[in-house]
Amino acid sequence: MRARLLPLLIVLMAGVLLALGFPLAASQAASQQQKVVVDRIDDTTRFAAVAQFVTARDEETAVSPDDDERLYTLRTELARYEQLYGIEAGVFYRDRTAMAAAPERWRVPARGELYDAYESALFGRRAHNPRQVWPWQRRMLAIASPIVRDGDVVAVVVTDSPTGALRSRILHGWLLLAAGELAAMAIAVLLAVRLTAWVLLPVETLDRATHDIATGRMASRVQESGGPPELRRLVRSFNEMADNVEEVLEQQRAFVADASHQLRNPLSALLLRIELLGLELPEGHTEAELVQEEGKRLARVLDDLLGLAVAESSGPHLSVVDVAELARARAHAWRPVADREGVTVEFAAPPGRMAGWADAVALSSALDAVLDNAIKFTPASGSVSVRVEADEERVAVGVADSGPGLTDEELARIGDRFWRSTRHQNVRGSGLGLSIARTLLRQGGGAVRFAHREPTGLEVRLTVPREAPAGAG
Repeated sequence: MRARLLPLLIVLMAGVLLALGFPLAASQAASQQQKVVVDRIDDTTRFAAVAQFVTARDEETAVSPDDDERLYTLRTELARYEQLYGIEAGVFYRDRTAMAAAPERWRVPARGELYDAYESALFGRRAHNPRQVWPWQRRMLAIASPIVRDGDVVAVVVTDSPTGALRSRILHGWLLLAAGELAAMAIAVLLAVRLTAWVLLPVETLDRATHDIATGRMASRVQESGGPPELRRLVRSFNEMADNVEEVLEQQRAFVADASHQLRNPLSALLLRIELLGLELPEGHTEAELVQEEGKRLARVLDDLLGLAVAESSGPHLSVVDVAELARARAHAWRPVADREGVTVEFAAPPGRMAGWADAVALSSALDAVLDNAIKFTPASGSVSVRVEADEERVAVGVADSGPGLTDEELARIGDRFWRSTRHQNVRGSGLGLSIARTLLRQGGGAVRFAHREPTGLEVRLTVPREAPAGAG
């Protein structure tokens, strides 16, 4: 959940910062350009004031610098202006002929942004809002101001400024803005991480407790440790639910254990009377034997029920166990049973000690249940192999038989209580052995897995952790 919530928060914060950053960048660029525009308008206004006196004379009269000091001053100012700032400037009549220009041969082009500014000034409009210049654009900035005499525009002052310095200032401002955005984004990410951790802390503890309860550790509970009030209420509700579920399961286990124990004694007495009755029946009478066999089958079911109830109610006593040696001992103990059935038991394990954390009694009982099941369903002349393997995290004992195996549907149900394949109903058993094995291992952090064995048969894999589970003493 953290992997989905945290990126979502970061994307939202990034979207907000970008939504603010683009307008700020555009506003900053416009502000920088407006400063330049104001400076150019001041310059054109100053040149227009000088040119105003020049245009007061008759335009058709030839004028020389010696004859008209004002025209000479205008041309000198324009030339010095172009030399100092690199800005082309000029004063042009309505027919685009030059009164004065710097460079001397510079003229208003027939089209383009400069021409548009010049034409706009002829109508008495001063250029004050030219098109925005961006850092990636290599273009000039054209400003034009009209020169008015007696209410008529008689000439126009035009400047055409290079924008390299302006673009550099805009880019520098954008870099500062980007740095600020990155700093704000870093702070936002840190806040998002803290916020996500604060919100999800109860969810993570709930997830761990739910997993513990799902794997049989019914005593797991969630401690209130911050988070939104709604999630804290959920934690309290979860603990109440877990208490009620544990109480109900405990009552169920107690009932099963008590019922199995109470039924066992009358059943034993009943089997004894049936056996005595069978001695008085004539030879060849099989009904008593059938009744006795069914009674024994019922006794095994009661024993398995009692074993399952005890396995579920008793906590594991975990310690470091040599799994390979324990598996070797159980395989050896079951060889006489296998020999009687005509089945070969093979054992293989790497040399050395294979240590794992487990309840030795529970692991032995689980192996007994699995080996009993494997030998029971393996036909004569078949084989059962017991192999011990280990990796960095777990030690595994694999028990594989060469029996008929199970279908995919049957494999999905194996280990369920009282479940038995319809093809094996004539084989002795209660359908609780593998359930008991799974319960015994699960309490200590272990697991039981079932898989097909090629070409035929079933493989059961029992695993225990190499490191001590949480809470192990």
